[in-house]
Amino acid sequence: MRIAFYAPLKPPDHPVPSGDRRMARLLLEALRGLGHAPAVASTFRARAATDDPKTLAAHRARGLDEADRVVAALRALPAAERPALWFTYHLYYKAPDWIGPRAAVALDLPYVVAEVSHAPKRANGVWSAYHADVEAAIAQARSVLCLTRHDARCVAPLVRAPARLFALPPFLNPEPFAAAAARRATIRAALAARHRLDPAGPWLLTVAMMRRDVKLESYRELAAALGSMPERPWALLIVGDGEARAEVEASFVGLGAERVRFLGERAPEALAELYAAADLYLWPAVGEAYGMALLEASAAGLPVVAGAIGGVPDIVIDRRTGLLARANDPPDFAGRVMTLLDDPALRQALGTAARAFVASERSLGAARAILDRALTHATADR
Repeated sequence: MRIAFYAPLKPPDHPVPSGDRRMARLLLEALRGLGHAPAVASTFRARAATDDPKTLAAHRARGLDEADRVVAALRALPAAERPALWFTYHLYYKAPDWIGPRAAVALDLPYVVAEVSHAPKRANGVWSAYHADVEAAIAQARSVLCLTRHDARCVAPLVRAPARLFALPPFLNPEPFAAAAARRATIRAALAARHRLDPAGPWLLTVAMMRRDVKLESYRELAAALGSMPERPWALLIVGDGEARAEVEASFVGLGAERVRFLGERAPEALAELYAAADLYLWPAVGEAYGMALLEASAAGLPVVAGAIGGVPDIVIDRRTGLLARANDPPDFAGRVMTLLDDPALRQALGTAARAFVASERSLGAARAILDRALTHATADR
């Protein structure tokens, strides 16, 4: 089946790495694995970078113009080359889908959405029009795929029939991470030599972009947590880059250059090796939707300590694949880290369970089965 694919927040080919971009690409891969032919219908970025009412209205008008352009382009295609379904990934009040709903009506297509969130508090104020557009899209969708229970609770009241709501937990292809884990000793020895690390460890790892938003808040909470446990032996590897790098680095100054290594941005294959080589993955997860890096760490057999925020508990299963700390609580986060630093056997058990969890429940194969049910329902429910 030909599928028109659209990601309002960020197109799959966007040059800046992010969990959102990775999930969009994984969805395309999963759809192809089912034998479908998805194609990106538009690269228009719906996300608004301001809350100025005039700017928001003008941006919405551009989105509706893009919808008209896409509809005209699809109508111009030979009938055999037109999509049979529209699939939109990740819409919320700051990034509505103005294109898919119009195209679906104009071309009589089933409309499917994945990773949609609903924020009732945005019903009034400057975001009200954008909020209403998201509500209308949810109501129109014949299948709604929620990636976390947190989102599902808010979205469910807007879905026209309960059978249209599907749980699609975040997923990935575990094979590259499993392959890296099998070479852990070799990878670790090379990293120890390159970055002057104690091969005996323990090595802590964090992978996140450096933006002046909740990412920076998470970095600061992490620095505060680690700063409260100077007596424990550890080295922290930080992977990521961005506009807030100077502020991030400043947050860790007091911890000592011999303990913290900034590795910059890394390619996906290098990330798999870093996950496999580390002993513990850390991320306070301030404002995190769910955190793809947490799932990647688990796929490599790396236990995680994270903040219990948003959809994170759907990624890190407390006391099964890692430990969850209270949200925005650096002392509690530090306590969870110290528990695992002091108990190598528990780290090993959690890491082994994390890798098995991803392989069995969060793999491409598991996602394809759910997607297949959702698409079958959407095309049958006409």
